[in-house]
Amino acid sequence: MKKVLRGLFFAAGGALLLNGVHVTLVSNLNFGTLLVFALGALCLLFAAFYSRLWKWLRVAFPCGCAVLLALCAALSVYGSMDNVYFNEKSGAEDALVVLGCGVRGDRVSVGLARRLDKALAYYKGNANVLIVVSGGQGAQETITEAEAMRRYLVDFGVPDAQIIKEEKATSTLENLRFSDEILRERFPNGYSAALVTSSFHVFRAERIAEKLGLHYDHLGAPSKWYAVPMNNLRELVAIAHELVRGTI
Repeated sequence: MKKVLRGLFFAAGGALLLNGVHVTLVSNLNFGTLLVFALGALCLLFAAFYSRLWKWLRVAFPCGCAVLLALCAALSVYGSMDNVYFNEKSGAEDALVVLGCGVRGDRVSVGLARRLDKALAYYKGNANVLIVVSGGQGAQETITEAEAMRRYLVDFGVPDAQIIKEEKATSTLENLRFSDEILRERFPNGYSAALVTSSFHVFRAERIAEKLGLHYDHLGAPSKWYAVPMNNLRELVAIAHELVRGTI
């Protein structure tokens, strides 16, 4: 059993480190990538020094990893269960709010493209929907996320007149708050909207929206396989941070 456990953690540590290298090469370096590297290194250290560790740590570390894995799986499963077609509007919302998640230079990242593709799929069934694209400009971006999203949607046939840019937001809380301000001006008598984001992000985004008094259904976009560890680990930290701040 000892050899099997050490082997599993050697394999897991190596896989995580390789995953971190791959993600760094194809995406923007971020906190999530650092978490992947850190967890990979901890797995290797656990396997290498297993015999020298205190007995409680030999139990606590694998249990902690199991809990992390379960929480990551729960985020992905929850976010993949789109509920936008199970309400009184039946896919006829007034607006979609697409949350930004990163631009490489002036081009949308893979994760952001998947969110936009999800919005485009919805748009094909509700061509009258107003699409709010929300996201400011980050350190590794030459234009705002909102502008990059607008260009992507226009390239795929969405009329420019049906897209509204929200270019100030730097967090999920601001994404939702500023987008709501825009939609309240456009629909003074109230509006119905669906939130479009990555599946791992749906839970936190919905909880923040509820805290703001907003009631959005959701469309969750799946992540590329190689981005799953980075995205989910970073999201768990973000959820903990929001809990401490009292924003969810």
